[in-house]
Amino acid sequence: MDNWSDSPSVAARTSESRAGVGASLTFIRPQAEKPKFYSAALTGAAPKLFFEVEPRTVRIADMRPGASRLSLDREGFVLLRRPTHVDDLYDDTQVARAYYPEVRAIVRNVLGASRIEIFDVTRRSDATAGARNPDGLRGPASRVHVDYTVHSGPQRLGDVLGTAEAARMAANKVRVVQVNVWRPIHGPVERSPLALADASSIRMQDLVATDQVFPGRVGEIYHLRYAPGQRWYYAPRMTRDEVILIKSWDSCEDGRARFTPHSSFTLPDTPRDAPARESIEVRTFAVFE
Repeated sequence: MDNWSDSPSVAARTSESRAGVGASLTFIRPQAEKPKFYSAALTGAAPKLFFEVEPRTVRIADMRPGASRLSLDREGFVLLRRPTHVDDLYDDTQVARAYYPEVRAIVRNVLGASRIEIFDVTRRSDATAGARNPDGLRGPASRVHVDYTVHSGPQRLGDVLGTAEAARMAANKVRVVQVNVWRPIHGPVERSPLALADASSIRMQDLVATDQVFPGRVGEIYHLRYAPGQRWYYAPRMTRDEVILIKSWDSCEDGRARFTPHSSFTLPDTPRDAPARESIEVRTFAVFE
């Protein structure tokens, strides 16, 4: 693994000549009460928000020049070339039988974890209807967010592995990392790419805990409040043979990256005939016994 503790951020090694694009991202506006929203799974359509957001134009740099030096423990994301042998990533049977083992191998290789648990898969499309999933159609996430928080990360672990197992792991200080594996279903991606924050540039006070209401349960995510000094990256024209790994929660509190904000965004001057962005993301827990 990379030496995350004493290596400078990729931001310090990327010159302004490789600064990427200026584009708008959507941030939450702070409010007195805890924000919440109804999920697409609850509404059957677009999420319903009970808070205000604001667009901010930021510089989103090309991560490719420094991709070999990215670290999940420093920036909170990595870009890898990992072709898949699965022909149809919309086929649930192929995904479960063939793609899940590929995902486990990718995460285990990067993190060196002893155990990889897969607990969710979501497809997204910025076509009008969205991408089909067992729980409905899904579009790209358009607000800057982190999938889990200091509270919902352990809660979701208990949901997946059982409360007794999660309690055993916590009592024994077993490290657990939640990692998303994000891949284009078709490529190259010409519109609605993924923007990722350098986690080392994000202050905890700018992460706003938000209730996400599902049918039968309430989860919690972070939305991000804009602040100067936040650093942003994307991978131009990602192909089907590439994946981005995103760390959304780390049980370890020793200074390494724990939460990585991300969002889709609109590329300036996107061709009008650019194909829809279609992607698949698989959520995993990496366990270090």
